[in-house]
Parts: sequence; C-alpha cells; structure tokens
Amino acid sequence: MKTAVKKEKRRKRVPKYLIYEMRKGSPIYYRDYDKVISGEKTLEEVMGSSELQSLLIMIISNYIYNFLKKNYFVLGNEIGFKFAPRSWYNLDIAIIEKEKLKKISDKYLTVPPKVVIEIDTKADLRKFENPQDYFHRKTQDLLDSGVEKVIWIFTHDKKVWVAEKGKRWIITDWNDTIDVIDNLKLNIEKLLKEEGIEL
Repeated sequence: MKTAVKKEKRRKRVPKYLIYEMRKGSPIYYRDYDKVISGEKTLEEVMGSSELQSLLIMIISNYIYNFLKKNYFVLGNEIGFKFAPRSWYNLDIAIIEKEKLKKISDKYLTVPPKVVIEIDTKADLRKFENPQDYFHRKTQDLLDSGVEKVIWIFTHDKKVWVAEKGKRWIITDWNDTIDVIDNLKLNIEKLLKEEGIEL
C-alpha cells in the first residue's frame, strides 16, 4: 500500500511540460524527464532533436512535398494528433489530404493523416516491458484511428519499419526503396547521399 502511495506521489510531481504524449489518460514522458527534475539536464536538452533527426525530417518533408503538394499537406514540427479521448501523439511528418484540412485551427489535429513518418522517438521507454511495445502500440493506435500507413525510421540501426493497414508489417534496411503514397517512393540512403551526407 505504501509503495502505491509513493508511486502516486511521484507521478503527481512530474510537471505537465515533461509529458511527451498521452495514451488513454496515461502520460508518456520525455526521455530523461527525471534528469530535468533533478537538474542534471535542461528541458531543451530532452525536447530537442538531434542533428540527424532534424536533418532527416527536413529532407524527407521537402522531398515528399515537392511530389505531393498539389493534393496533400506535409505537416511536421511534431504536430499533435488527438486520436482518442485523453489520447494524443506527436507526429514527425504527417501527410494529409488538403481537402480534409480546409479549415485550419490552432488546436491539435483530429483528422487522421493518410501517412505518418516517425524518426526515432523522444519518449521515455522505461515504463514499457520492452521498448518495442511503445512502437507497436503507437503504430497500432495510429492505424486504428484511420491512418493508412505508418513508416518508422530508426537512425541507430539504419532500419525502416513499414506498417500498413490490412497488410503484413515489414522491416527493411534504409538503403531499400519503399512505397510512401501515390507511387511516391523513398530511399533514405539515396536522399542523404544526394545532400552529400554519408553515415
């Protein structure tokens, strides 16, 4: 009983600004949120993107927008997507039909994008039994909400994970060419090389 009370108190002490995402009323905190509370790290350190993550988001967004700008918006900047009551995720890149966003608001997106592209995560994964649980749950939640395809790019392993509604999920290398949407194909390694970057 005492342990449960201590955990509840600890949970209440975490400031709201350290919540990265919310799933069914359960907060998912920023990675190393506890180090911000203890003063070991600043808020900016845990919220900021790495050079590689930021670069990939920019390059991929520009590449996709140039092909799809007639019919789609390519939204970024970790746009908030409210997919269920008391539930929202941050999305690195969201491809959504222009006709679905005719009225723009200053609130979180509630219309499911057609495609979501995620590059790594800033989420603290320690509360999950297996780090993969987070990626599985977020992916399945997005697909269940109406997103047709979720693409994860993992920079450390140089892998790409493609999950599509009604199809088998696949994991491949990022030098492989994958289908994104409307015959648009994406090859991460090729895009980086075109920018003069080799990892």
